[in-house]
Amino acid sequence: MRVLAIVPARGGSKGIPRKNIRPLLGKPLIAWTIEEAKKSRLLNRIIVSTDDSEIAEVAKQYGAEAPFLRPPEISHDFSTDVEFLVHTLDWLKENEDYEPDIILRLPPTSPLRAAAHINEGIQKLLDTPDADAVRPICEAPKHPYKLWKISDDQRFLEPFLPKSFTGFDEPHNLPRQLFPKVYIHTGAMDVMRLRTIKEQKSTSGKKLAYFFMDPADSINIDSPIDFEMAEFFLKKRLKN
Repeated sequence: MRVLAIVPARGGSKGIPRKNIRPLLGKPLIAWTIEEAKKSRLLNRIIVSTDDSEIAEVAKQYGAEAPFLRPPEISHDFSTDVEFLVHTLDWLKENEDYEPDIILRLPPTSPLRAAAHINEGIQKLLDTPDADAVRPICEAPKHPYKLWKISDDQRFLEPFLPKSFTGFDEPHNLPRQLFPKVYIHTGAMDVMRLRTIKEQKSTSGKKLAYFFMDPADSINIDSPIDFEMAEFFLKKRLKN
């Protein structure tokens, strides 16, 4: 069974410049993902997909492969995950005649995702043969029934979801315990079969399995305050 982790790490982060190699507790952000991936008992290979030569070198220092630089046309703000995944898989097939059975997308912006989470995601896909992919989830912090939008004339707030969808007159004034539980993808990883990416051109597929992940382990670094939160929880974990 060939299980490949692909770590996407563009150099052109806008919110936090050079985010993927910014120090976090003494080592580059991307190093936390690579080191945990190396601890996984089910992963065979780790490749970093980056358009940046400095990030590629840092990735190699921590034990990942970076055999190519990602083309600029799939390295901009609006590039999709499927684009860099297909590019990586095509490169490996053409240059090494290598095709994995299972592919993981492991963004470096989730430094609290541990080897145990990686193993759980892979095992879930192995145990669910009819699933196209697996994603970690946690309960949504805000229920969509309580969301608002601004009216067309820009004067008032209107419920984002109509009564025909929610079944409630004023769900925004009701306790959330009355509503069905809803969940969000933590963003910490995707676990996919080869066919899901190559044939369906998707990271979720038609049948998406799941496992639960603690919100504290699901921090996604997108702003300076996220770095502070990640440092807090990493320090707490390292003390235990």
